[in-house]
Amino acid sequence: MELRIPTSEQLKSVYEGQLKQAFPASELKPLQSIEELWRDGLYRPWCLFDGDEIVGACFLWLGRPGWALLDYLCVSADHRNRGIGALLLSMLLEQEPDLTIFGESELPSHAPDPVMAEHRLGFYARNGAKTAGYETALFGVPYKTLYWSKKPVDDSVLMEQHRHIYESRFSPEKLDRFIRIPYDPAEPLVATPWEE
Repeated sequence: MELRIPTSEQLKSVYEGQLKQAFPASELKPLQSIEELWRDGLYRPWCLFDGDEIVGACFLWLGRPGWALLDYLCVSADHRNRGIGALLLSMLLEQEPDLTIFGESELPSHAPDPVMAEHRLGFYARNGAKTAGYETALFGVPYKTLYWSKKPVDDSVLMEQHRHIYESRFSPEKLDRFIRIPYDPAEPLVATPWEE
């Protein structure tokens, strides 16, 4: 298997055939937004190929030099429960050794499927993720914040880099309405589909 950047057509195929099935609308940004970020040099859509078939994807949203958000990690439905997710994450970390990669995984207490949300957190922990000391809410969905780094990262530094990703894309008004870094669990949230 080989981890590589797809063509534009392959990206569309992965988006339509894998991401749309794996993520709810409130967690999935439009394909046009991903393509724009990629064109602007702010996105790396890594795909895991088994020959010509794409069996998984891990998309990075690039921030300041040395920082990236693991925007999506997905394994095709017919390849799940075979260790492909762990392989994909391992290959990504090998491919991007100089990045501190942070991510968001749905809080089980707010997830439609709490058992699956716990399973995801366990998967990330088994695959080297550290848990940050703050949570995030995006478009009304609360998340645990995770990260992979060769050295410990102070929460205040991680939060600053985390915020920067969204500040680079959204207007102050949209940031105020849809992005909470950190998230206060006492604050009420309403799930809202990703906005352009």
